Amino acid sequence: QVQVVESGGRPVQAGDSLRLSCTASARTVTTYAMAWFRQAPGKEREFVAAITWTGGSRDYADSVKGRFTIARESAKNTVSLQMNDLKPEDTAVYYCAADSVTYGTTVSDWDYWGQGTQVSVSS
Repeated sequence: QVQVVESGGRPVQAGDSLRLSCTASARTVTTYAMAWFRQAPGKEREFVAAITWTGGSRDYADSVKGRFTIARESAKNTVSLQMNDLKPEDTAVYYCAADSVTYGTTVSDWDYWGQGTQVSVSS
């Protein structure tokens, strides 16, 4: 059973930076594709960022490109999401996802999900 656990979410102000972590087993972090999604109140879960199995490619939603960075930290068994210049519209529950077979920007592309961590950005 693949388990991923998110951490790092908290209330911040617009313009602040925040780093989210997704912790999993060493095998998961090093051999699975990993992604971050987010879900704001009343909205559908949306893609934020993803990193391929080898880490050779990273993809971002247009809304976060240039501000967010996804990175694999194998020594810590984590995949991080560095978020800079946060905006109120970034407020959401952030979810980590993993998959060993598929890679994409839709929820159905990912098999394993964490419980989420809340990020709240005030103006």
